[in-house]
Amino acid sequence: MITGISEFDMKKSFSWKDRIKSFKPALNGLKFAISNEYNFRVQLIAAMLTIAVSAALNLSLIEWSIIIMCIGMVTGAEIFNSAIEHLVDLVSPEFQEAAGKVKDLAAGAVFILAFTALIIAIILLGSKLYQF
Repeated sequence: MITGISEFDMKKSFSWKDRIKSFKPALNGLKFAISNEYNFRVQLIAAMLTIAVSAALNLSLIEWSIIIMCIGMVTGAEIFNSAIEHLVDLVSPEFQEAAGKVKDLAAGAVFILAFTALIIAIILLGSKLYQF
């Protein structure tokens, strides 16, 4: 047996139908985040505004790549943060200081990424607006 791959996985043939079905849990998670996570919706609005401003400023491919990477990192981190919060609530329904620290650390990671993305947006978009 190859490390990390079971005999069952090795015998199973490739199927496009199975690959497409494998996206369902991810799409369910995304739908849940949009429907239930306020901060995720805030991040999506910020992303849409950033994309609109970027489109108006005619960014280069490299600049677009940086903007899209920042959006993906911040929104992905927000979903990780939400998942961690839900997991902590599941395993520790009553208040515990350690559980609060776990949530704070996850939120702090999102803050760092969001703040970094903001600085990058100011640098990229600000310089274009200044030239505009």
